[in-house]
Amino acid sequence: MTDLARQNYWAVVPAAGAGRRMGASIPKQYLPLNGRTVLEHTLARLANHPAIRGVVVALAADDIWWPTLTLSSPMTGAGVVSTTEPLAEKTTAPGVTAPIYPVRGGPERCHSVLNALEAAMTPEIGAREEDWVLVHDAARPCLRSGDIGRLIAALSHHPVGGLLGNRVRDTMKRTGPENEVTKTVDREGLWHALTPQMFRLGRLSKALTACIDHGVTVTDEAQAIELQSEGARDGAPCVVEGASDNIKITRPDDLRLAAFYLQQQ
Repeated sequence: MTDLARQNYWAVVPAAGAGRRMGASIPKQYLPLNGRTVLEHTLARLANHPAIRGVVVALAADDIWWPTLTLSSPMTGAGVVSTTEPLAEKTTAPGVTAPIYPVRGGPERCHSVLNALEAAMTPEIGAREEDWVLVHDAARPCLRSGDIGRLIAALSHHPVGGLLGNRVRDTMKRTGPENEVTKTVDREGLWHALTPQMFRLGRLSKALTACIDHGVTVTDEAQAIELQSEGARDGAPCVVEGASDNIKITRPDDLRLAAFYLQQQ
């Protein structure tokens, strides 16, 4: 058995946000997209990858849409739980390989991810601190299986971990308070940060806990690891180039573009 085969890989999907920039009446992860919801597409992409042992999805405490999904099997009674209560039984559904575990999210992304990591390391799920976790945005339903495999292959022996990204191709401008251009930014070495972002469970949990305890707001998991890695000998997160169609649905036009990409894949 290879070293890669001996390692465990889990996925975490923070899905407790409201997605207000979409201007929709329901959270964007529950918007319809090519016959399913955005979240169902996203979870299926992760749960059907052969390397992923299980997916933990963090949901809002007042989420009323999760029980309506085909991924939330009536047989399991899977509902929203907190990490301090007994975990709901894993969710199974036709066409999904790995189990999906719903847990309660938090007020911000970092809290939701941390709750999911803590839930993953309970005996009911069985993840270990040394296992890898791939954290993926709920609103990125076009993730390619090949990109998951590429990320795992590139980082499985990396001392820190890393993330998918796209090189910045457009000219970048920095502006002032009235949107006046103050500087043209050199795009050399600049990347768009994508997800999944892959790190060891224990290390990411400690990094997020430190950020929360010190009141530091981070916009992704890699930033938490970057802050933890300052001065560390094992280096910083690594960027792995991914497909450009791994878009994040933020505005109405993104939903139409995602529908097109899914049809083309």
